[in-house]
Amino acid sequence: MTTLLSVTGLSVRFRMRGGRTVDAVTGVSFGLAAGECLALVGESGCGKSVLASALLGLLPGNAEVRGTAHTGGRELLGADEDTLARQVRGRRVGLVPQSPAAHLTPVRTVRAQLTETVRELTGTPKAGLTAAVTAAAARAAFPPDHLDRYPHQLSGGLAQRAATALALVGDAPLLIADEPTTGLDRALADRTMDELRRHADDGRGLLVITHDLAAAARIADRVAVMYAGRVVELAPADAFFGEPGPRHPYAAGLLAALPERDFTPIPGMPPELDALPGGCAFAPRCPRVTDACAERPALTGGTACHHALDPAHA
Repeated sequence: MTTLLSVTGLSVRFRMRGGRTVDAVTGVSFGLAAGECLALVGESGCGKSVLASALLGLLPGNAEVRGTAHTGGRELLGADEDTLARQVRGRRVGLVPQSPAAHLTPVRTVRAQLTETVRELTGTPKAGLTAAVTAAAARAAFPPDHLDRYPHQLSGGLAQRAATALALVGDAPLLIADEPTTGLDRALADRTMDELRRHADDGRGLLVITHDLAAAARIADRVAVMYAGRVVELAPADAFFGEPGPRHPYAAGLLAALPERDFTPIPGMPPELDALPGGCAFAPRCPRVTDACAERPALTGGTACHHALDPAHA
């Protein structure tokens, strides 16, 4: 099976004023194969979107990035801006952004932006542009009667669909979708996720970053759970959402908080990324904490926990 994305030891640290540092992502490693969807899940602020921005060179100037990330024979983390802009973004790696309004050009209509993207990435001749733009909009369920509107005239959900349509145009070998269901009702969210899944089913790779576990369960082949900047569990989706279930107490808590399950929230709050504890970051919220948790656990056997749940009882 062809590996489309290989990430090893990815860490992102932000240097803040006054000498303060924020460790947003720490030592993340994973691979993504052709035809596969990997869902990266976790609470807001755990580093998921920072990871996506690092892969595409979209971090601010105060970010320090370490590690490696390869796709299509290209090293992403060390690539210069010209290479990323001309050879990677849109062509090798597509992005459905977390904040679509910030990625849409405010002074151009959705039609104009789709037309330019279709022409640039697909080479469609002028005579076929109108039909190609309409088809591109339809893939993301963007209504054709809104194509001549400007971004400020769109609702949050419509802006999300416009950004998704733009991301799908080039049929890039790798697609990163960062919170692609934001602002969408359940029916539209399911339709969007199904379209993204088709991207993977056609032999491409899909990395979905989401806190919407229902969306992840719908299309993911594997699930990576992030907490406080680290991956704490990596498991097949059918085992994670079904039997035997997650093994990390945090991952189990995420599922238990769903309305269709126990509807019981995880007590406490995640730690601040500029004040991470020396041991297990989840220890202050964990019902299984012991003195062993003063030492940070490594990701072993797909779980970073000293007291991983027994698969037979997870």
